[in-house]
Amino acid sequence: MKIHYLQHVFFEDLANIKEWALQRDHSISRTFLPVNEPFPTLKNFEWLIIMGGSMNVNEEQEFPWLKREKKFIKKAIDGEKVVLGICLGAQLIANVLGATIYKNKHTEIGWFPITLTKEALPLVNASIFRGFPENFLTFHWHEDTFSLPNNAKRLARSEACENQAFQFKDKVIGVQFHLESSLASISRLIKNCPEDLREGNYIQKDKDLLLNPSNVARLTPLMELFLNNVEQLY
Repeated sequence: MKIHYLQHVFFEDLANIKEWALQRDHSISRTFLPVNEPFPTLKNFEWLIIMGGSMNVNEEQEFPWLKREKKFIKKAIDGEKVVLGICLGAQLIANVLGATIYKNKHTEIGWFPITLTKEALPLVNASIFRGFPENFLTFHWHEDTFSLPNNAKRLARSEACENQAFQFKDKVIGVQFHLESSLASISRLIKNCPEDLREGNYIQKDKDLLLNPSNVARLTPLMELFLNNVEQLY
């Protein structure tokens, strides 16, 4: 399978998704938006992954490549590709699908549980969350959120954020949280976004984000299960 991903900042790449893809002999290509790398033609990939970033989806004047990116995402969705957005990537998909992006009531940074919604639970045996527990711990780093796109299924929530995951027409998926995180990727976020680590009910201290490496270790099998489930959509 050919995977193409969109990267918005140098410190947020595929992280553990890369290992999953290489172990399965999937090919990987990339567009790094800040230097205007070109987008591929639709025939050159089956799966588009849109990564996170520190910008807002509406900051098109400061980041003019956002306009091109949104058009490309829409083209991939219309071309019936598997499209997976993570954090900013989920917000970009939601925006392309006509939803509103806005500041969440709470900034959510750290290790907090996710709960699958009532909309997701009847689908668990045949969905992207097949094999997941109803509640699981994962990593978060976001202050924006999105309204649910029309005709999309809301699949997960957290205490701080109601819309944590959605699925649109089976092949289009957005998740706010980070199953792909590694110790290295979390360390890069801490180093490059220290201004985000202010006081807040759902903002953990930088020293606590890496305090328990077993949290990261438990993410990997969940990420692999999730990606294996998504792979079945292709």
